[in-house]
This record gives sequence, structure tokens and C-alpha cells, in this order.
Amino acid sequence: MFSAPTRPVSVKSEKTAIFRVLAFLILPTMTLLARYRLHDAHNVPATGAFVLSPNHYSNLDPIAIGVGMWKIGRMPRYMAKASLFRAPVLGWLMTKSGQVPVERASRTQRSGDPMKAVRQIAEQGLAVVVYPEGSLTREPNMWPMRGKYGAVRTALGAGIPLIPVASWGAQEILPRYSKRVSIFPRKTVHIRFGEPLDLSQFDGRPLDSRLLAEATEMLMAAITELLEELRGETAPRVRYNPADHGQNEMGRFE
Repeated sequence: MFSAPTRPVSVKSEKTAIFRVLAFLILPTMTLLARYRLHDAHNVPATGAFVLSPNHYSNLDPIAIGVGMWKIGRMPRYMAKASLFRAPVLGWLMTKSGQVPVERASRTQRSGDPMKAVRQIAEQGLAVVVYPEGSLTREPNMWPMRGKYGAVRTALGAGIPLIPVASWGAQEILPRYSKRVSIFPRKTVHIRFGEPLDLSQFDGRPLDSRLLAEATEMLMAAITELLEELRGETAPRVRYNPADHGQNEMGRFE
């Protein structure tokens, strides 16, 4: 475990030159593709570290979350595929903006321990985005599936807020596993930020697998509830587990 930062980074200082370059490159296209409706953005702390945990249903939704965070004034750091860091220009921008490479193709993490990098970001008083599902949801109707422990492990270990968030609408621009972007008509992406989870019931307990499983299910339930509000629908009662359907959690399954 490590301590939460005592000197939180101010909102003004987070919009550094590198993030302004990213915004210059990304925002015009993303604004052309969609309108962004932010709900309950007051739940996002103005300063200090926190873990933001969204649902994952389109390869475009991380960028949509980034747009939402830019509008709020907090600059997100993501865990991203290490292959993106080897791309010309893009890799340089991602490295300079403090994104975290994750090497999935090998058991040896050539890019280092990603969770250690995430903890270091939190120690600096910054916002870090950790997708608890780890990959695009396998659930047939794109409801959140079973979560992994990274988000809650980071938040509990750091003693920082864990904020669930749900977005919906990015799949109309870029469907799950599709490479074809729909430009017209212009879409609407809704992002609803939940209240920080009350994790006080886990105080004083060791961060073992039982605790992490309980806290992760609490997180997934909160994300699902937010998504139900956005979709105006009710999610399946049983959380989808890819292993129960003979599916690998990495790569395509369709």
C-alpha cells in the first residue's frame, strides 16, 4: 500500500502542452462525429488522484472518455497496448503524455510492470483510467461483463477515490470489432459519472483475492447501474463470464 498524494496537481497545470497537442489533433474529428453529453460531472474531483473505471464496448469509447475528461478539466492516463507506443508520432505522444504501455503478446512484460506505473501516476495526484473488464465486453448486448481486479487494487492500495463511469453511443460510430466508422448522421455519446464508491467496509482487511473479488463486483454493479440509466434498459441479472461460454478474454470472438 502507498499513501495518497499530499500535494494534488491543480486542474490548470494538467492541461500541459502535450495534452493541448493531443486535443488539437483529436477534438476536431471527435466533435465532428458526435455530441458529448456529460452527466453528473461534479462527481469527478477537481484536484487529486483518483481511479476512473468505465465500461468497454467499442474501440472508440476510450477516446470518448478522454474527450469527456478534457471538457471537465482532468487529463486521463490510460493503460494501452504496447504496440501503439511503437507507432511513429503516436507512440511519442503517448509516452510524453504519461500513458501506460501493456505488453499483451508476451508473458514477459517488456514495458515493465503496468500496475506499478499506474500506482506512480496516482502518487503524483493524477487521474488514471483503468478498464475493469480488461477488454471489449463479450456480453452479447454489450452489458458489462465480469471485471478484473486492477482498478480496485489500485484505488484501495493508494487510498484514493474509485469512480465508476458508464458511456453509451460510441458503438454507433464504431461498432464492436468493426473497422468502419459511421460519420453521418452525427451521433450523441452520453457519459455518466457515478459517485466515488464507498470502500470503507474493506478498511483493515488484507488485499487478498476474496476482498478484491467483492470490491470488483461492487464496482461492476455500479457501472452497470449507470449504464442502465443511460440506456433506459435493465441489464441481465447474472454477470456475463466469458469462461462460462468457452471464450478467451483477449482478441476477437465474433
